[in-house]
Amino acid sequence: MPLTNTQYDIILRDYENRQLHNRHELERKTAYVYDHVPGYRELEEQIASISVSQGKKYLSGDEGAMEELKGMLSEISGKKTRLLSEAGLPENYLSPAYTCPDCQDTGYIDGQKCHCFKQAMITLLYEQSNIQEMLQNDNFQSLSYEYYEEEDLSRFKNAVMTCQNFIKNFNSDYHNLFFYGTVGTGKTFLSNCVAKELIESGHSVIYFSAAGLFDLLSRYSFDYKGKEDERERYADLYQCDLLIIDDLGTELTNQFVASRLFSLLNERHMGKKATVISTNLSLEELRNRYSDRIFSRITSHYELCKLTGPDIRMYKKRLLNRK
Repeated sequence: MPLTNTQYDIILRDYENRQLHNRHELERKTAYVYDHVPGYRELEEQIASISVSQGKKYLSGDEGAMEELKGMLSEISGKKTRLLSEAGLPENYLSPAYTCPDCQDTGYIDGQKCHCFKQAMITLLYEQSNIQEMLQNDNFQSLSYEYYEEEDLSRFKNAVMTCQNFIKNFNSDYHNLFFYGTVGTGKTFLSNCVAKELIESGHSVIYFSAAGLFDLLSRYSFDYKGKEDERERYADLYQCDLLIIDDLGTELTNQFVASRLFSLLNERHMGKKATVISTNLSLEELRNRYSDRIFSRITSHYELCKLTGPDIRMYKKRLLNRK
């Protein structure tokens, strides 16, 4: 998944800061050694002068000059190590200290992203998803079927399978998911399970409650010259790999909301950017609350997953109160 330019710049700035810190730290240590280890600076200066001298010999036809240089440098290196040791400093005191020794804080190894760069991507994607804390609990590892029975259980299992197929085929097939049904039946939980898996595989996921989403859309529409970070978040709505809209129908609905929602869903559909929507509304309520265009867009281009059963959140609260 390619990062947006903004995301890429954020990570690169972190690597630049690491490199700058490393240089400053090495300069500080070098200055300390020069001030507190007599003879060390002179050995460093000898390396420069000897290298120039032997280079001239080699250019003048002395083929053994380079081999001789190696021996001289090895001898000086040994002297430098002894001086550091006598001063109570480790042999590698002046070796560069990298946060990631594998790529030496460049982020790349042989033109390929280092494991530390990939981890930085995942960390950034988590931070920008809006649901980092929720995903600590809402994930497939904590999935349980114990709260469902009969038809409710069958529907939940089918929804889980749909989510797993959605994740498995995310890079090859364009799909959207629409979770609807009664309160507390696992719609947000499954949305978050999908989000965690896709973030872990390096995809950009943005989560918004319906109220938060339309608040952003409203602020941008009436103050499009607002803060830069707000403009970036608005752009992310259209560019992120997966947009999650949670609790659709809890926002104050009006003509503006309906038109902005259709525009967002339509543009993401045209760009084949996946969207997951959850709502407590029935399909009939969805049609009545929003425009026919929105209803048609969702029912035509989203995989519909109906969830029913008891309110699991209330059930868990009652169990906790009994303890």
